[in-house]
Amino acid sequence: MPPTPGPETQGRLTRPDGEHVAWKRVTGAGPTLIWVGGWRSDMEGTKAVHLAEAAKKHGWDYLRFDHFAHGESSGEWTAAAIGRWREDLIALIEAETGEAVILIGSSMGAWISLLAAVALPDRVKALLLIAPAPDFAHELMWPRLEDHVRQAILREGFAGIDDGTGPHRLTRAFFEEARAWALLDGPIAFAGPVRILQGTADDPVPWRHAMRLTEALTSDDVELTLIKDGDHRLSAPRDLERLTEAVAAVRKRSMA
Repeated sequence: MPPTPGPETQGRLTRPDGEHVAWKRVTGAGPTLIWVGGWRSDMEGTKAVHLAEAAKKHGWDYLRFDHFAHGESSGEWTAAAIGRWREDLIALIEAETGEAVILIGSSMGAWISLLAAVALPDRVKALLLIAPAPDFAHELMWPRLEDHVRQAILREGFAGIDDGTGPHRLTRAFFEEARAWALLDGPIAFAGPVRILQGTADDPVPWRHAMRLTEALTSDDVELTLIKDGDHRLSAPRDLERLTEAVAAVRKRSMA
């Protein structure tokens, strides 16, 4: 029988600069599962909340959080950067978890998860990546911006857009900083099991992007599941069921 979880708790991790990372946790049996959300999403999203309920049901230890400048965490959006999000995740792992963690990264969160896994190979035991978008800033986002938006970013240092996530600014500093964390052009040194869920109808992150990731990973235990007609969110009932099954499987695999 799985352990009976207590109520979900919440807290925040204060960073050296005074900013804070807000988190929520279901306490259960390890390894700790950490939800790492995507671009302009938060820990109250469909998949993050679904996994909280699954953790309660199965007795899993599960942590979800908001990135800097997202949700309940502090920070100015125009100061957000890939390196900042990476540092915050690493700090959260070191401060709030035990020895073993499994990162569940969605879209941009997969990029941040990969960076943390490379930095903490002794702590990160496995990865479950959903519509993974490593290097998305310059590989996927920049080429799709309208030319006048790109020109404004280069000329003024920023441009306002609304990409369906609400109006916000894109800065030249964000794109320049993101290139320093590129992964797909070189080997990604991670030895643990990696499981990838990818929809074939995903427009923001085409399935071939996930194929490039599988080739870049050094692990010899990588499985890519292509979901016919699956979109970027993969939040339909069957997708959520598949996600829960994948979490259970990768969790078991990491402890083998």
